[in-house]
Amino acid sequence: MRLSRLRRVPAFLVAPALLLVLALLVAYFSFPLARGDEKKSADPWPSSQALEPSILAKMLSDKYTSVPTVLFVGFRSLYAGGHIPNAAFHGTASTEQGLAELKSWADSLPRSTDLVIYCGCCPFDHCPNIRPAYTTLSAMGFKKLGVLVLPTNFATDWVNKGYPMQKGM
Repeated sequence: MRLSRLRRVPAFLVAPALLLVLALLVAYFSFPLARGDEKKSADPWPSSQALEPSILAKMLSDKYTSVPTVLFVGFRSLYAGGHIPNAAFHGTASTEQGLAELKSWADSLPRSTDLVIYCGCCPFDHCPNIRPAYTTLSAMGFKKLGVLVLPTNFATDWVNKGYPMQKGM
């Protein structure tokens, strides 16, 4: 008996209802901002603090530009194999010991010091060092804090582009 009632619904009413349901589904999946579940960035810094390699390389070579203090916050073997000239080594920020060393070093600096941190160990999105280093230095009150964005790694995004590099400790 129920099936017979459904068959009596005029087709001109079913088609618009199906179109309305389809339109609502498309709208729901097309506008994530309307639902409030948009993807949040995993990066603790604002985009204004992200620095492209070409910009830092230009700063390092321009005698008229103020050069920031550059900090390498990764693995000792990577630093020894090659790093940005005059970059200071302060251990892996992914470990408590590395973070303690970074804090100890940074404690004596004026909070107005222009700092750029980088690692370059792996794809930037998966780097275990850069985010803890940034979070620590930011919490210490450093306001002129930049993050060198090396999307793939130091070799690909810095060395292979011909930017200056030095080896050793």
